[in-house]
Amino acid sequence: MNEDYALLLLENQVCFPTYAVANKILRRYQPLLKELDLTYTQYVTMMVLWEKETVNEKDLVKALYLQANTLTDLLKKLQKKGFVTIGKSESDKRNIVIRLTDEGRKLKEKAVNVPKTLIEEHWLTDEEVMQFKALLYKLLEGDWCK
Repeated sequence: MNEDYALLLLENQVCFPTYAVANKILRRYQPLLKELDLTYTQYVTMMVLWEKETVNEKDLVKALYLQANTLTDLLKKLQKKGFVTIGKSESDKRNIVIRLTDEGRKLKEKAVNVPKTLIEEHWLTDEEVMQFKALLYKLLEGDWCK
């Protein structure tokens, strides 16, 4: 086979196994998150809020590697469910601030078993998980991912 075409072989792709693993992971999350009435993207958004309680929309976009318009719809759904409030910053009315509600805090108690369940199921050693995560973040921070 011509060397140029070797790049088109599925087995030579880095993106394909990454995509396939991400899909498998997301499918495994689905039944756990269904009990919380959250999608995966809503779940990771809530994780940021459980950690910080209040967050600026721009910081949330950066933390989740999402585009602002994607996040806007997601936040409206979380607000409708009663998990967050969305408002203007007191110090700068141009900034949107998202705050965790009491209902959102209660959800954290229900969600605590999600990562525990998945940690028990993974097939990598703790060291391999840390290496894998470090490589993924290296890719996310690289220029080609921006």
